[in-house]
Amino acid sequence: MPAPLLTHPRTIDDLFLYRISRLLVTGGAQVIRLCEGTFGITRREWRILALLAQGDGLLSSELAGRAQLDRARTSRAVTALAAKQLVSRNPRPGDRRSVMLSLTPAGRALFDALFPQVAAINRSLLGALDDAELKRLDTALATLQARADTLVQAQARLGGARGDRRGGGRVRRR
Repeated sequence: MPAPLLTHPRTIDDLFLYRISRLLVTGGAQVIRLCEGTFGITRREWRILALLAQGDGLLSSELAGRAQLDRARTSRAVTALAAKQLVSRNPRPGDRRSVMLSLTPAGRALFDALFPQVAAINRSLLGALDDAELKRLDTALATLQARADTLVQAQARLGGARGDRRGGGRVRRR
């Protein structure tokens, strides 16, 4: 039986996405402090670094899609990482307008030092669950991600309204 407050929320505290957001903010605070305080990179730069560690040699547009960031935010993060000499930009042969992004040796070393610490934070948080709960959570997250992807695709097909983020995300009324 579904939890009634999740399926029929009465307050913001009952909303599933709000609860997930709160978990991300609370649980992610340790990661942010580690990234910024110890390694001198932002959370967004960490995401870019980690994705490049998985698939070195990505186009900026591919990286933006995998990071689920718009191209402008991705570009700013890549520029900051390049300035810190953690990422290199290499023009593609035959198409100098696009560049392949790769970790530098310093970027790889930073990732190799940071990832085990982030993984330890992750293990510590998940230590509240037993093996059966972890398996159910993993299955539930995969199911929810698939559903979210389907809903986004359906909205895109229907031409759903999009907020104007340049204007602060507000709908402008006349």
